[in-house]
Amino acid sequence: MRHNKEILIPNIKEFKIKLLSWAQQFEEVVWLDSNHRLQSHASYDAVLAIDAFTGIQTDALNGFKKLKEYQELTNDWIFGYLSYDLKNDIEPLSSKNFDGLYFPDLYFFQPKRLFLFKDNKLAIKYLNCVSDDIDFDLATISSFSITNESNFTNNIKIESRLTKDSYIEKVTTMLSHIQRGDIYEANFCQEFYAIAKLNPLKTYFSLNSIAQTPFATFLKNGSQFLLSSSPERYIKKEGSVITSQPIKGTTRRSDDISEDEKLKFVLKNDQKERSENIMIVDLVRNDLSKIARKGTVKVTELCELHSFKQVHHMISTVEAEVSPTLSPVDVISATFPMGSMTGAPKISAMKIIEALEETKRGVYSGAVGYFTPEGDFDFNVVIRSILYNASNSYVSFSVGSAITSKSTPQREYEECLVKAKAMRSVLEN
Repeated sequence: MRHNKEILIPNIKEFKIKLLSWAQQFEEVVWLDSNHRLQSHASYDAVLAIDAFTGIQTDALNGFKKLKEYQELTNDWIFGYLSYDLKNDIEPLSSKNFDGLYFPDLYFFQPKRLFLFKDNKLAIKYLNCVSDDIDFDLATISSFSITNESNFTNNIKIESRLTKDSYIEKVTTMLSHIQRGDIYEANFCQEFYAIAKLNPLKTYFSLNSIAQTPFATFLKNGSQFLLSSSPERYIKKEGSVITSQPIKGTTRRSDDISEDEKLKFVLKNDQKERSENIMIVDLVRNDLSKIARKGTVKVTELCELHSFKQVHHMISTVEAEVSPTLSPVDVISATFPMGSMTGAPKISAMKIIEALEETKRGVYSGAVGYFTPEGDFDFNVVIRSILYNASNSYVSFSVGSAITSKSTPQREYEECLVKAKAMRSVLEN
């Protein structure tokens, strides 16, 4: 049973900083922040889950079965992530590429302390605690001192796992697969990394101030950290309605208003970018149709432009209805991994991706989110994210782009650099 309390927060921005700073004392932390962006359509403006009462972490083998059992057993709020390599649990696939991070393939926990923000209200739900614990923690959080981090720098030298020539060679190989008809599209990714010490919380604050995306995440599992400025929703379930919002199509932003409008116009009318988006929409529709009620899969938004602080994105929205008796984990396993990070046909694309990429994706291009006691859920796509293992000082981020028959390797490489800009700037500066 959870003790509940609801309060009004006069200064949300300051309180959120204090709250997340205070939360660093716990081994398990998941912070999800919509940054008050309307296009997130989030149930909450922000959520903090900390301090595990129970938990699960495992490799890919029978990962979804174990998660389903755990979700049904707790019948409570649970938070965590699904790594990309859970694909190996769904299909006869493997992940044998280099892994410098060593994160579990699947990690979820049932938090003792839960904070849910909506507008200027904060709902607090504590498990296995006495009611006085809430008041004590609120007093501690309110008095928590925060410092001005405007001069914070990391000054880390980032290295690329692939040279530019190697990247172009691999994309050329992928294009040959497309020309032979093995695939229509595939998302090809490359890793950037460093061996360095990192202040995870300060780095997250810096990254979020630059990007301010609707699916920002700070996740801590002991010595393992995810700092994400993701703009993309993987999948959400609210009642019987499921929603997926794939992103395909990206261009940089400009400080010059007229140039910025021109960049938006060019992206909106770029047939290559539109075809990428539409192919993934078809893949998502096909995935959702496996578990949706007949005739309920519909595209409510197609190739619409959304602007963020550093980039413009082309986003589509696909919705469907499912039976209330269907397990929420079954909904996810039927659609995982998300089409925007794989390609079409999905299995063929994932095999080719594995052969050409140099690094195990792990949490990157997986998903972070939560399940509610009612069986609803909301998960992002782990992109524009920094991963850090403090135990071996390994810092990593990856970026990718969709390769189609209309792709040119040079342009895809440049798109990757645009997507890497925010992570690179907070790490190298």
